Amino acid sequence: MNNSSKYTIGICAVTAWLAVLSFAQLPTRQIPVVKPGINVLITEKMDLIRGKRLGLITNPTGVNSKLESTIDILAKNGKLVALFGPEHGVRGDVFAGETIDNFVDARTGVPVYSLYGKTHQPTPEMLKNVDALVYDIQDIGNRTYTYIYTMARSMSAAKDANIPFIVLDRPNPLGGELVEGPVLDPAFKSGIGMFPIPYLYGLTAGELARYFNTEFGINCNLTVVPMKGWNRKMNWSDTGLEWILTSPHIPHWETAYHCAATGGIGEMPTVNIGVGYTLPFELVGEEWINAEQLATELNSRHLPGVVFRPLHFRPYYLSRKDVPMQGVQIHIVNFRTFKPIETQIHILTALRKLYPDQPLFDAKRVASFNKAFGTDSVQKMVMDNLSAEQILASWQKEVEAFKTTSQKYYLYQ
Repeated sequence: MNNSSKYTIGICAVTAWLAVLSFAQLPTRQIPVVKPGINVLITEKMDLIRGKRLGLITNPTGVNSKLESTIDILAKNGKLVALFGPEHGVRGDVFAGETIDNFVDARTGVPVYSLYGKTHQPTPEMLKNVDALVYDIQDIGNRTYTYIYTMARSMSAAKDANIPFIVLDRPNPLGGELVEGPVLDPAFKSGIGMFPIPYLYGLTAGELARYFNTEFGINCNLTVVPMKGWNRKMNWSDTGLEWILTSPHIPHWETAYHCAATGGIGEMPTVNIGVGYTLPFELVGEEWINAEQLATELNSRHLPGVVFRPLHFRPYYLSRKDVPMQGVQIHIVNFRTFKPIETQIHILTALRKLYPDQPLFDAKRVASFNKAFGTDSVQKMVMDNLSAEQILASWQKEVEAFKTTSQKYYLYQ
């Protein structure tokens, strides 16, 4: 073999080795360490649905750990006779707050009934051929999210129809230890807050169903199919599961944290929170805000797990399209220590301090803000220039009482 041949073979060997190394460094999908309830139902709990005509309340988030649709799984492994869609619809393609009509699912031929249109719970007519009602929707751990009330109302409908209600449990993306914010005052009961629970309640959908069923007297024939592998310290990134957007403006699991930190503020037209821009819930801005000034003020408060960066932007759609704005982007640097509601209160008090002449609470929409917070005390305390610490302290006793009561309904440690 001549030197040229040896050189060529050597180059080929090095190239092949580099290719192996390169392939080994390619990212691979993490094997999920958590099995959601749909997985457990099919592998261990088929007796719950065998021989029954099933109604399924779901949306695109209803998938197993391999991203296979719960609709398809139940159609294959059971007798699926009805589908029920929450806000945003069974296929997730409806904008927030828009009503939805009934139709027939093209893939399965099963009738789809809207629970966000003329009715917000299954009617006796919808349930006349249903032997068991199944719920499989990913939640975000936030009291203002309407899916948990679709669940509660459907539990009541199942009770009236004398059929079992089965919750296929899923992780709370915020984990099972983050409980924050005022407990809803029944005077502010609404479609985004039906029951007196904290803004962030630290329960899975299955645990919350157990809480609702007993504490609020629904008393349906409830079964929760628990997950495997989940514990209360986990946020979404620990589960190994893929995130399916739960609604059009919750595209990533991290957005659930941002939504909790700015969602109440977003109920007012006076402050933009990035809905209409590329960072839904991840920023706070307006025409009258000075970006550097607000960032300096908020960073000086040394809030846990978060830093604020000055930001200049223009919304691309909705009512403030093309309006130049300044504000801050909210960078969560430690999801374990970040406190979304504490952050939201500090943002409100900072805006009030720096821009006292601006109409922070629009008279026409302040009722929506109060419904989101479940009380009018937050708005009043901010306008009275109370400190963030004073505001946060005002509901701690009720939050601690909820924590104690809710532990009775834990399915996971």
